[in-house]
Amino acid sequence: MTKTLLLTSVAALALAAGTILPADAQDKIGDGLVMYMQMGGNPGDGATLARQTGAAEAAAAFGVDLKEQFSAWAPETMINQFKEAVAARPDCIEIMGHPGAVAFQDIVKQAVDAGIVVTVGNSPMTSLQDEFGTAGMGYAGVDLYAGGALTANYMLAQGLESGDQAMVYGVFSQAERGQSEKGLAETLEAAGLSVDRLEITQEINSDTSLAVPVLVSYIQSHPDLKAIGTQHGGITGVLAEILKKAGKQPGDIIVGGIDLAPATIDGLQSGYISATLDQLLYLQGFMPVVQCVMSAKYKMPGLSLNTGAGAVTPDTIGGLVELIDGGIR
Repeated sequence: MTKTLLLTSVAALALAAGTILPADAQDKIGDGLVMYMQMGGNPGDGATLARQTGAAEAAAAFGVDLKEQFSAWAPETMINQFKEAVAARPDCIEIMGHPGAVAFQDIVKQAVDAGIVVTVGNSPMTSLQDEFGTAGMGYAGVDLYAGGALTANYMLAQGLESGDQAMVYGVFSQAERGQSEKGLAETLEAAGLSVDRLEITQEINSDTSLAVPVLVSYIQSHPDLKAIGTQHGGITGVLAEILKKAGKQPGDIIVGGIDLAPATIDGLQSGYISATLDQLLYLQGFMPVVQCVMSAKYKMPGLSLNTGAGAVTPDTIGGLVELIDGGIR
């Protein structure tokens, strides 16, 4: 059985564990387990809420005591939160790979040596997953380069042509996390577009409202710009506002982004956003809890799930709005 098939089977069992019998009529296999989990952004924001929902529902289904951690996407905060979690000696910890494998290497080894299951979500750390996979380190998240490439292909399908000017706005410098933007930029370049790569500062990474004047100025100073791409959910959510302030109409600039924040839904419905990568954040919350239980209870190795399901467009957003509002999609 492949890891992906096994993971799918485990997910089905997890759902059944929480729904077949009343909560007070069963012993949950995760009873007594404590798990710390990095959620990424800020509580309830569009790039975090569905992950919170998935993690909470998995924890309830399995009986896991879940401790949420929020970092506003700051890599240094993620490192400090992991150290705090290790000091609490839980059964499991889920971390995000934005700081990079080198920054995590020594403290992950200390945690694993202490018997703590450590797994990864949202942004991978391939070398650590290879090293500690037998101890339960898996990954639930997008194949980052492929996700960026998929977003670019949806943008190209909107009529972009060789020679067109494009800009990709992202965290290129963040270890493996930057592979998302790299996949997006290189796919556009392979189609013949001229791509300008702009780095998102950490201040804007944590507070995307700060990007509005920066990008408005950029758009106004590049009158021939035909496309903007990003793999940052918060930035995607403010792009419609940015384009309006820059004096652009829907469709003037092809926009490719990621996630399904409320403002992104509005951008899709108005036509300002052409496509957004759907990385199934609910599963990025649910599956690390499954990994925790499977490894802590049954000594199962790390399991990998690519949650990059596809892209949502103005034509397909309608059927998802209710689920998005419910914190599921």
